[in-house]
Amino acid sequence: MTLPVRQESSSPVRWDPWREFESLTGQMNQLFESTFGQSALATAGGWAPAVDVEETDDAYVVEAELPGVQREDVQVEASSGVLTITGEFKERERTGILRRRTRRTGRFEFRTTLPTSVDSEAITASLHDGVLTVKVPKAEQAKPRRVEITAS
Repeated sequence: MTLPVRQESSSPVRWDPWREFESLTGQMNQLFESTFGQSALATAGGWAPAVDVEETDDAYVVEAELPGVQREDVQVEASSGVLTITGEFKERERTGILRRRTRRTGRFEFRTTLPTSVDSEAITASLHDGVLTVKVPKAEQAKPRRVEITAS
């Protein structure tokens, strides 16, 4: 019995790990879209930036990564118990040929529900070194109060 001979291609194909990674990412996005009806990373306003929400004794602190975004391109709103951060990563003008893109551009949106015990009139926001910091102070009645124990 003779085995069939497999002929090799005369031109070598170079393995590109990035191409395989991008293919895998595309397949995962398709899986999420078929399962959940939309990309798991997408929101109603586009996509959401990376965000940390921290609770301190006197406030909730929201930090959103927005590298390269200008202050005038970001909006922060607090309404009906919801904190919303929206804005846009604008496409920058390029002089060369863009060979690869992994950074996101376009509209973004982040929403989080605020506890009812916050002082929405005293919310502050600042943008420094690509990080938007929103401080949502707790209302006076929500702050922890130390109760002194007395001897009877």
